[in-house]
Amino acid sequence: MAEGKVAFELVSPERLLLSQEVDMVVVPGEEGDFGVLERHSPMISTLRPGVIQVHDGGSVAESIFVAGGFAEVTPTRCTVLAEEALPVGEIDRAATEQRLSNAKDDLIDAKDDAEKAVAERQIKVAEEMLKAAG
Repeated sequence: MAEGKVAFELVSPERLLLSQEVDMVVVPGEEGDFGVLERHSPMISTLRPGVIQVHDGGSVAESIFVAGGFAEVTPTRCTVLAEEALPVGEIDRAATEQRLSNAKDDLIDAKDDAEKAVAERQIKVAEEMLKAAG
């Protein structure tokens, strides 16, 4: 591995989305965003819906929306296991607005706390996707 680099892998249920050495990764942790550089302390964190920023060559090389998941960090590696992941540039605004509308309808139709919690989570994911899309 190159000096000053951290190995970054982003995996979704469908496929390995990204695997490369980068300068830094900023991850949307459940308790706040955190940056991962070489020699980071080991940790595991849950993720909230938000954008992973991959920094390389002094700028943000990639921005990827994640709906949630987990991140494992070691001194040389950051691995993100995402529930759902999509490059920000590929977010379809109309489809995401429809997703938000459907989730709001599901919340209205929820028959118990479990259905309500699922609908509220889907609303949060769709809202964060829209923010990421700009």
